Amino acid sequence: MATLKKHRILILGVSGYLGSAIYKELHSYYKTFGTYRTPLKANENNKQFFHYDFEEDDIFEILNVVKPTIIISALRGDFSAQLTAHKHVFEYISTVKKCKIIFLSSANVFDAYSKFPSYENDTTLSNSVYGHFKIRLEQLFLKLPTEKVAILRLPMVFGVPSPRINELKLHLELDSPIELFPNLIMNVISDKKVTQQVHYIINRKKHGIFHLGSKDLVHHDEFIKDLVSKIGAKNPRYKLVYTTNDDRYLAVLPKENTLPKHLQMYSLELFENMF
Repeated sequence: MATLKKHRILILGVSGYLGSAIYKELHSYYKTFGTYRTPLKANENNKQFFHYDFEEDDIFEILNVVKPTIIISALRGDFSAQLTAHKHVFEYISTVKKCKIIFLSSANVFDAYSKFPSYENDTTLSNSVYGHFKIRLEQLFLKLPTEKVAILRLPMVFGVPSPRINELKLHLELDSPIELFPNLIMNVISDKKVTQQVHYIINRKKHGIFHLGSKDLVHHDEFIKDLVSKIGAKNPRYKLVYTTNDDRYLAVLPKENTLPKHLQMYSLELFENMF
């Protein structure tokens, strides 16, 4: 494969859950670098990783060393500091001819809507601070030339080491109630599928807005109960939370930018891949 290492990829937040998973998927195929905030022993010996605290450090130093052709943003943390960091990334991409951004966004950019699932070209609107923040960053990067940006909107992401699975296990260990939202209709995705989808988008030079949720929709309470059952818990405790009297959708479905069938999934496949 002569073009195997063609791209130089920089993952912002490589020590986080999704950033780490994406690195594992890509590093054998591309020259892949990453930034980490929390000092980890494994990171200190990896010459591909750079310590970067976006609340204090300047990303331009790392960008000028790595000279990435693709930047993948999986940052988490303080919104104000993140906004500044992403503005610097935007400035860099604006001035470098061959560089694009893959920005991991969220279904929460639509959390003000409730009657229907959301598609790529729907107008974003959020009632939450988190959703509003993601919208602001989406709007920033969408000012770039079309071929320089890919926005990936994700629903709830699950995997063996995922924060959501760890949180469920902690509730079970402490015998504390797990919150269920019976009226919430959503879709989900696995960490493994997300990394494959990212790899495809890079390999095929895709751009635009992508909705990376499962093809089917599930009720939050039913899905979580099935998940807890797969974990093997006995007599779990639940707390029903009703935010509305009617069903409320928080689901991102593709209409314009559909991926190949082998990169799509149904919610039940998540259990098959996880347990």
